[in-house]
Amino acid sequence: MTTMTLPYSLERTLNIQAPPETVFRFFTDIERWARWWGAGSTIEPKPGGAVYIKHPGGVESSGKVVEVDAPKRIVFTYGFNSGDPIPAGSSRVTITLQATPSGTRLVLKHDLADEKARDSHVQGWRFQLSLFANVVADEVNANASRFVDLWFNAWADPSPVARQLIMKEIASPEVRMQDRYSCLEGAYDVLAHMAAAQRFMPGITMKRAGDVWHCQGMALVDWTMTALDGAERGKGTNVFVLGPTGRIEWVTGFYLSAS
Repeated sequence: MTTMTLPYSLERTLNIQAPPETVFRFFTDIERWARWWGAGSTIEPKPGGAVYIKHPGGVESSGKVVEVDAPKRIVFTYGFNSGDPIPAGSSRVTITLQATPSGTRLVLKHDLADEKARDSHVQGWRFQLSLFANVVADEVNANASRFVDLWFNAWADPSPVARQLIMKEIASPEVRMQDRYSCLEGAYDVLAHMAAAQRFMPGITMKRAGDVWHCQGMALVDWTMTALDGAERGKGTNVFVLGPTGRIEWVTGFYLSAS
């Protein structure tokens, strides 16, 4: 299989906000592999192991694992069980991962026997790798709702120690925050601003309103601001940028005064 003549190639590169070790698990864990490709898809992550993909609509693909070098590289053959557009196992897919400051740089190279078959896979990989980026991000940011709630809780917590512990858990030390009343860089600056909020807006609390909308490391969150008497004092929307380990790296707030 490794000596096939495959003169035509396509490449795609994308950056994923997750460590290489996390990304690579989606090539070696059957449950994660199926999350990417679809229910019923399987992989045996060892040389000679079977690769099986069950596409939507019942289309099936299969091949064999050629090489596994975790968490850097996996190579497998690929094709369609029906033989159309290419026979099962008749092409070769190589995926390499490289660590970056923001997560992982993924490079996919697909070697095929003819030009027409190569061209027919360009959009397919554009789509499949977009799905892949999403399933990885969904796992990395599984705590997004909890972290968002803790972020809002920290602004109302009267204890400086508690606020510091919350920020250490949920946010990067370099976290940035911007809104109409904030232009902050670093957890120290944010914590100082929280302390000022306790002084100048005593009793004010902020809570998430509705579900967190998350896509590939960015979360959109509506919120309400309430006074001690329960009256609404404001509402708005925050955009949270989440890092490769799921922690908050950047917050931008949009404030709409209460009616």
